[in-house]
Amino acid sequence: MARPTELVKRLLLGRPFRSDRLAHAVLPKRVALPVFASDAMSSVAYAPEQIYLALSIAGAGAFVYAGWIGLFIALVMIAVVASYRQNVHAYPSGGGDYEVATVNHGPAAGLVVASALLVDYVLTVAVSISAAAANIGSALTIVDEHKVAFSLIAIFLLAAVNLRGIRESGVAFAVPTYAFIFGIIALILYGLFRAFVLGDTLTAESANFQLVAEEPDLAGVPLVFLLLRTFASGCAALTGVEAISNGVPSFKPPKGKNAATTLLLMGSIAVAMFMGLIALANITGVQMAENPRLQFLDAPNGYIQKTLLAQLAQTVFDGFPPGFVYVTAVTGLILVLAANTAFNGFPVLGSILAQDRYLPRQLHTRGDRLAFSNGIVMLALAAMILVIVYDADENKLIQLYIVGVFVSFVMSQSGMIRHWNRHLRTERDARARRRMRRSQAINAFGLVMTAAVLVIVVVTKFTHGAWLSIVFMVAFYLMMRLIRKHYDNVARELVPPDERPPLPSRNHVVVVVSKLHLPTLRALSYAQATRPDTIVALTVNVDDADTRALQAEWDRRRIPVPLSVVESPYREITRPIIDHIKGIRKASPRDVVTVFIPEYVVGRWWENLLHNQSALRIKSRLLFEPGVMVTSVPWQLASSEKRDLDHFDDRMSPRR
Repeated sequence: MARPTELVKRLLLGRPFRSDRLAHAVLPKRVALPVFASDAMSSVAYAPEQIYLALSIAGAGAFVYAGWIGLFIALVMIAVVASYRQNVHAYPSGGGDYEVATVNHGPAAGLVVASALLVDYVLTVAVSISAAAANIGSALTIVDEHKVAFSLIAIFLLAAVNLRGIRESGVAFAVPTYAFIFGIIALILYGLFRAFVLGDTLTAESANFQLVAEEPDLAGVPLVFLLLRTFASGCAALTGVEAISNGVPSFKPPKGKNAATTLLLMGSIAVAMFMGLIALANITGVQMAENPRLQFLDAPNGYIQKTLLAQLAQTVFDGFPPGFVYVTAVTGLILVLAANTAFNGFPVLGSILAQDRYLPRQLHTRGDRLAFSNGIVMLALAAMILVIVYDADENKLIQLYIVGVFVSFVMSQSGMIRHWNRHLRTERDARARRRMRRSQAINAFGLVMTAAVLVIVVVTKFTHGAWLSIVFMVAFYLMMRLIRKHYDNVARELVPPDERPPLPSRNHVVVVVSKLHLPTLRALSYAQATRPDTIVALTVNVDDADTRALQAEWDRRRIPVPLSVVESPYREITRPIIDHIKGIRKASPRDVVTVFIPEYVVGRWWENLLHNQSALRIKSRLLFEPGVMVTSVPWQLASSEKRDLDHFDDRMSPRR
């Protein structure tokens, strides 16, 4: 009969996949685009809003800068996309920024990139899910009132879908992603058509509110600082670009070419949607406030500020409610699915780091659905903790965002410049050198742009939460160094010597006995079958009457193994046994002591609480004793016969 936990696992995840199915788990471009680019494309749902929220500090007059800031962000996005197209061609193995930095700058630089990306992936999930709750909450009050619960459920479901395997998750996410792209492009085109062809006046619900500046009369250096901070906030639109470079192995061959094409499609669509929404915001006069209750003086009582995208959809589709509902719904859905980019990037990066011994080995292996299950679960738990701590407030979480991804951008692009320099030293073909020089120039431009953004982000957002991201990165970096040090120490300790290790002189067997019953007799028989040099049955005297009864029964059955009794005046069981075995080892250091312990095999979880407790304590102590081998001798109780796992596995295995 199947275990309940196994049945639940199969219902959620489906049948296990054979290892040879891995080759069939690769993705075509039409599916890879929503899988790896949903984060970058969905960021247009909150990146323009972050620009307007930051500018609102200076009042409504500052919104005139939104278009120019958007143009600079679009330029950086184009530079990053062009740069990463060179990356995926040069490093198609899936190591992404970590591999580029490690190969060209060394392991320390690679760990810096890895720690930055791991932090950024966790924040990607937390920010995307929280932004989804905010957008859906603009249309559904119940979601707005329970954002944390909604976010936790969404993360759980997203993890469950990814645990079913990359191909199944890609198919599940393709339709919502394309629906979002269609909805945003339709919103932009229809809004521009109404404004410039039909001549309609489009006015957002917040356009006529009187917006009070939190910092009035900003000018000079304070204004420049505000514009730089706004630029840094809007650069959230660039997150997710690096995910494709980490996911190249998941593409169909030719992997590098298909990944580069997907990057170009993603960048083109994201830039078009980003700039289109900013243009619509300027046309409709949308106003956003960091503190709407304080800054909007003439807003209606109980006014709840909708997201920028929700206001645009409400204005453009005025008189056509299904349009507003559609855009709001697909936006919330794509923001939930945008976290899927991290669910594909984090486990792959974790697997590579585990292979390099910087993370626990368990992260390197795939689950029975060919997904990196342990990495997926770890990411989900970390994101859930952030959502709870920050109350699913995307405006607070986004302050921690961006730093990590731009650290990886800078290290990756500088690494690519070194990569091309190394190849140029040996390449003699003129055409190949020109191609390398062109790629190097693209990466150099990307380095300049991303380094400038990184400096701006750190300077303008440090006190707003960026410092915490840096602390997390340092913590990840130190943790991975310590894990690698541990694995290296263990590897050195376990290296076999050149000469053959000496065999032990003798093998002394000790059978632990509590009473004379079938498990004890089986352990004695098995111990005798190993033909040791000496064998003794060992019991601890905690009750004189019970010990005398055991000795009498032992003699009556004429058991050919001597029974040794150790005294325990304080009624302890574990310590006297350990001391007795230590005495054997001390008397003969070159000998081996093998301890046989009878154990019950039970079928119900609660039965474990009633049996084997002494055996577990003895085993846990003996494991630390050198020269001592511990052997468990199982005795299956009747309840264990109901656990027919072999029958379950045969029934669940794929038909051949």
